[in-house]
Amino acid sequence: MLNIEESFNGKYAFTHLGFRPFFSAALGFATAGILIWMLIYLNGWTMPAENYPPALWHAHEMIFGYTLAVIAGFLLTAIKNWTGVQTLNGKPLLILFLIWLMARISPLVVSQAYLPLVATIDLLFDAFLLVAVSLPIIKVKQWQNIVFPLICLLIFISNLFFYSGLLDIFPAGLHLGLYSGFYILLAIIFIMGRRVIPFFIEKGVDENFQATNWRWLDISSLVLLLCFVISDLVNSNSPITALLAASLFILHCLRLYGWYTRGIWNNNLLWVLYLGYGWIVAGFLLKALSITHGISVFIAIHSFAYGGIGMITIGMMARVALGHTGRNVFDPPGILKIVFLSMLTGTIVRVIFPLVDSSHYSLWIGIAQLLWILSFMIMLVVYLPMLIKARVDGRPG
Repeated sequence: MLNIEESFNGKYAFTHLGFRPFFSAALGFATAGILIWMLIYLNGWTMPAENYPPALWHAHEMIFGYTLAVIAGFLLTAIKNWTGVQTLNGKPLLILFLIWLMARISPLVVSQAYLPLVATIDLLFDAFLLVAVSLPIIKVKQWQNIVFPLICLLIFISNLFFYSGLLDIFPAGLHLGLYSGFYILLAIIFIMGRRVIPFFIEKGVDENFQATNWRWLDISSLVLLLCFVISDLVNSNSPITALLAASLFILHCLRLYGWYTRGIWNNNLLWVLYLGYGWIVAGFLLKALSITHGISVFIAIHSFAYGGIGMITIGMMARVALGHTGRNVFDPPGILKIVFLSMLTGTIVRVIFPLVDSSHYSLWIGIAQLLWILSFMIMLVVYLPMLIKARVDGRPG
């Protein structure tokens, strides 16, 4: 392994900054992980550990594997900008990345007896990420950003609950860990999205536009989200959960209204984020309808996950990687339009089509899986060289 100075002065920069290995990992795992899930779902493949249901593996890995890799790459990059303190790079960053990789591979190859080892490796990654995110913020006493270490701590706790359930130590931990982890990641997206999406829109449209944000909405939406999460974990089918979900839908519709301008449709890196946020908002409505009208809760979950988290994370990686490799964010690769339209189409097939025609449910899932794989495979081919090689402007990072 080249050291930092040698790799900076040379051609490669894979371990210079957190977004490089973890965006690469996220793109690769989003492709391979859903391909594996497709083979499991459509062909009846099973996991080597007989007490690890494939559906739980899929849910866990999309939360604590794929999405957390994107979050890790973003935070380890953004915190350096916010604090001025160098975040993990070089060998420490490589070690963190390899721990993440081991945690993704091990459930696919080890038997039931080694599940405690799988849990240890995965929780070790969460713990190291917590330390890596916390130290720069604490060092400069940047307390306004302390929410991100706290969220990383909650992610660790959620994953601990999941494995306590998987290992039959605390059976309820399976449900508690998965859903709390899922909602924590939604909270991160809301917090970071509130910071960057209106800023990106203002800078990216060919017009004089200022996004409207309301402080009362910022506070009330987070308070209501906390209440919703608690209510859903206690009783996912209660009228209170439905009311809170509907209230969140209304609040976030107001937020989208304040961010809207027609110019976003002329910029692929803007509309993918805006529509991704919109799918999360729609997820709250679908969650309420799953309680009041009996539609499948998995429709709501995939509005949150496929359309919301999927489109926002792929859009964020596309933009952040361009900016931090010295490229022009206002002149992105043209093929991104195909990538984002494929994600949008896949979301429609996965969320809307089963509502219209549930008799072909497996077909809709298969098509949505193929479109997801296509989107991330193209992104991987286009972006991996950028993520591996040094910045085009010769600057560090």
